[in-house]
Amino acid sequence: MDSYLIQVNGHGDHAPMLDVHLKTNGNSISLGKVKGRKPRWAVRASEMSKKTFNPVRAIVDTMKVEPNPKKAMISLSLGDPTVFGNLPTNDEVTRAMKEVLDSGRYNGYAPSVGYQSCREAVAAHYSCPEAPLEAQDVILTSGCSQAIELALAVLANPGQNILVPRPGFSLYKTLALSMGIEVKLYNLLPEKAWEIDLEHLESLVDDKTACLIVNNPSNPCGSVFSKSHLQKILAVASRQCVPILADEIYGDMVFADCKYEPIANLSTNVPILSCGGLAKRWLVPGWRMGWILIHDRRDIFGNEIRDGLLRLSQRILGPCTIVQGALERILHRTPPEFYHNTLSILKSNADLCYAALSAIPGLQPVRPAGAMYLMVEIEMEHFPEFENDVEFTERLISEQSVFCLPATCFEYPNFFRVVITVPEEMILEACSRIQEFCEMHYQGAEGAQDLECDK
Repeated sequence: MDSYLIQVNGHGDHAPMLDVHLKTNGNSISLGKVKGRKPRWAVRASEMSKKTFNPVRAIVDTMKVEPNPKKAMISLSLGDPTVFGNLPTNDEVTRAMKEVLDSGRYNGYAPSVGYQSCREAVAAHYSCPEAPLEAQDVILTSGCSQAIELALAVLANPGQNILVPRPGFSLYKTLALSMGIEVKLYNLLPEKAWEIDLEHLESLVDDKTACLIVNNPSNPCGSVFSKSHLQKILAVASRQCVPILADEIYGDMVFADCKYEPIANLSTNVPILSCGGLAKRWLVPGWRMGWILIHDRRDIFGNEIRDGLLRLSQRILGPCTIVQGALERILHRTPPEFYHNTLSILKSNADLCYAALSAIPGLQPVRPAGAMYLMVEIEMEHFPEFENDVEFTERLISEQSVFCLPATCFEYPNFFRVVITVPEEMILEACSRIQEFCEMHYQGAEGAQDLECDK
């Protein structure tokens, strides 16, 4: 019988090569030098994580500026209605949560798409003759953000593109780019109360377009599309055979002189995934309860999209079960006056803010019709010492301790966004400081020319 001996010639841990000899029946055969592997750490971030980019954080985190220590900070930047405590949720909402928690019945896992009874409750709440819904048409998610993520993930593949509003919520781009999906930005028109430039929108469609995102009511614009404008949007989608992802988290949050129309109510042939949730209308963004409503009356999505959503939902096993358990009571017990009072406060703040900023030379606010925001144009030619909206808002912080988001965060330079959920006295104080700031830096036509010449 042959015997084998492998002889390794090296010097401890420092030998990069191994000199290997094979001995069989006393004869030595050299196999030469082979590469050895020295174990070492090589942990790297994934390509998906490297592609994940939040433009709001990227801009805000690089704004190296300190507020004026002589003035208390007023932040009009964060779209969280709970920050200042002036907009609490309704007692019926918190009571529903307490009852569920005390019951001890909702502490385990639920189906990944949500409890059947909770999906039935959402379907019943949003169903109407024009756009009927059943439990099978509802996917419960961890907030509206996850609803948008699942909808994008099921509709688009890497290498395809989606159509996104400009200005628009930055999360669309953040999610899409991380998935390898191209983003094409279609323009909204401030002079038309932020309606979509339909001709520009349609020109962007190609054979790789996976879906059209429609955000109504809008973040950051505070706009609300009319029924006729929504019908024109649907006509484009129908002609081009492009499904719609409708971000309707601010649905029904419109002011008294305006009417909200869910886009699915106006079409029988365009397939739509409508994303919503409790966050804004019920003033509980931290509870992370959202949903996708599947509108597919021509069976264009078919089982494939529904099955895809089911599989994607299984990645995190669904949203918080406690909130699910309270969902039916929240939807059915919240009194109408709660919604009315919330909207009255937002409308009052919007009117105050719009009136105050309209009176300031160099600023052109666009009147909002809903949601929690308004956009303000900076007539940059009258503020020549500032390069752009980012520099304008940085100096507003350092001089007046008022923080508004530069609209570069929303792909729309030379505007800024104001959040109108803060207390009334804070809105008035902030607008007063903005006026003082603008009066300090405003240059008329002649003054601006002189400053340019000095440069």
